[in-house]
Amino acid sequence: MSSSGCTFAERRVSVLCCRFCRQVLSWRGMQAVLLADTDTDLYSTDIPPSGTVDFIGSCYFTEICRCKLKNIACLKCGNVVGYHVICPCKPCLLSCNNGHLWMFHSQAVLGINRLDPSGVNVLLWGNLPDLEESTEDTSCTSEEEYIR
Repeated sequence: MSSSGCTFAERRVSVLCCRFCRQVLSWRGMQAVLLADTDTDLYSTDIPPSGTVDFIGSCYFTEICRCKLKNIACLKCGNVVGYHVICPCKPCLLSCNNGHLWMFHSQAVLGINRLDPSGVNVLLWGNLPDLEESTEDTSCTSEEEYIR
């Protein structure tokens, strides 16, 4: 997916936790909007969450676009937390997008601002190391602890 002409470097990085069981699903989340319906808020990540989610159900298409999707569920509690874009449709590929194919429903996850290595400032996407997925503790820390 292309992000030419779009910039996401100033977006905040979020730790994404399952809202139902507090399992950390990704350390590389970004708050986003659905390309096919900009009234829909969600979170996304650029790499497959490792060992925290798995596919559930069959592939499907939405009524709004022709992207091929498959739901993902939290491995700890089994609740559906989002979906993976298996095959993006041409209009979505050509639109301003962040290149992320792993989407999380805002009502199914908690997005907590991730701090930079100093522990003081919020980490921005432009400062995030390429394709790293943390091996930190996978139980979700309270929002207050991340803000400190």
